[in-house]
Amino acid sequence: MAYTRDIRRRDGTFESGRNLLYYIFPFISIFNFHSKPILLHFQKKTLMLQVNYIRENKQKVIELLAVKNFDAAETIEHILAFDEDRRNTQKQLDDTLAEANRAAKEIGGLYKQGKRNEAENLKIKTSELKQLSKELTEKLDSFTKKTNDLLIQLPNVPHPSVPSGNTEEDNETLHQEGDIPEPAEDAMPHWDLIKKYDIIDFDLGNKVTGAGFPFYKGKGAKLQRALINYFLDRALDAGYLEIQPPLLVNEDSGYGTGQLPDKDGQMYHVTGDNLYLIPTAEVPITNIYRNTILSAKGLPVKNVAYSSCFRREAGSWGAHVRGLNRLHQFDKVEIVHIVHPDHSYEILEEMKDHVGSLIRELGLPFRILRLCGGDLSFTSALTYDFEVYSSAQKRWLEVSSVSNFESFQANRMKLRFKDEDGKTRLAHTLNGSALALPRIVAALLENNQTPDGIKIPEVLVPYTGFDTIG
Repeated sequence: MAYTRDIRRRDGTFESGRNLLYYIFPFISIFNFHSKPILLHFQKKTLMLQVNYIRENKQKVIELLAVKNFDAAETIEHILAFDEDRRNTQKQLDDTLAEANRAAKEIGGLYKQGKRNEAENLKIKTSELKQLSKELTEKLDSFTKKTNDLLIQLPNVPHPSVPSGNTEEDNETLHQEGDIPEPAEDAMPHWDLIKKYDIIDFDLGNKVTGAGFPFYKGKGAKLQRALINYFLDRALDAGYLEIQPPLLVNEDSGYGTGQLPDKDGQMYHVTGDNLYLIPTAEVPITNIYRNTILSAKGLPVKNVAYSSCFRREAGSWGAHVRGLNRLHQFDKVEIVHIVHPDHSYEILEEMKDHVGSLIRELGLPFRILRLCGGDLSFTSALTYDFEVYSSAQKRWLEVSSVSNFESFQANRMKLRFKDEDGKTRLAHTLNGSALALPRIVAALLENNQTPDGIKIPEVLVPYTGFDTIG
């Protein structure tokens, strides 16, 4: 089948691996709050601006969230009502504190004037004002908590280009490229090929660790290393700075990029030290800039990192998650951008082109999908998925997601920059897989199998040192 650029609905079986945990705890770019005490000071600092946005753009927010199949009308009405109570209480508290401050200043003067009775009466009044301010502060905290408890139920608003839809079946195919290979009658899926050529061992992984932790052997290990080096070199050619991050992060980092608390069940937790194995290099790389103010001249920041990735939720049972299709540990090269808000969508297109060029040079047929509202994550404003065609499985395999989170992560991490006018603003963050290895390897093995062995793409031969696995 030749490539086409027609917009059409997505077909194929489920393979995204997203589950309910991904959608439980929203943390959003224009209303970013959560109930963890560690960020309470940040909540109070940013609450007013963000609720103002909802108040001033209420209908727009409701309509955009409807694209994500989220009925926000009732929640927003409650948010605005609680915030009205909060603002009224704040005014009462401010007035009370101001009155108490004036009274405290008068007491000293009254004593100096010999007006002891008036001073004592005023001291009683200041005590009453102090008690009232305490009660008002408790009310204020209550209204703030009620508002935040509702705000965390609101997902990030999608970009206007995000199509409506309920599931991955409604995602739009923006581009498809490459001829779909016709497998030979005796073509094998990759889980049989790896046994035939003894290059990846799932049984050994199960013995030593458990399911989803394969061993790569011989030319299989060399192919892994070749792909990693190839992806990194292509990123360096594109102007990225390579960083080798730690594989463990602390809780603050998990919260900063949004993996915690909503992906807590998917992450491996080292309880003794309260550290987490990273699900993607996005987490440590983006958190480099947590609590940082960059300069506009220093943007965009372009980082690339290779890492192993660890995810407890490996998906459901069945052929579509067999072999390399879904693992607990896998290798991935990640690209991360910190950019000026005015340019984030230009950068997203550049990232999309970069990922597409990698797959093209590997000779794999692929397609690019724009996720619909129902398949878009709580945190993303716009996501492109890349899928390669696996000939022996006769299905599309997701190998990359490239997303613009706008100010979502930056808001949580207080990642800011000073613009040309000296004003401090939130940056935009983007990230994408360039690329995740397991399904790339699966497609390369299946699509390039011949009677004489598995042919290695020409661009990888300088890295592997061989052109055939056989």
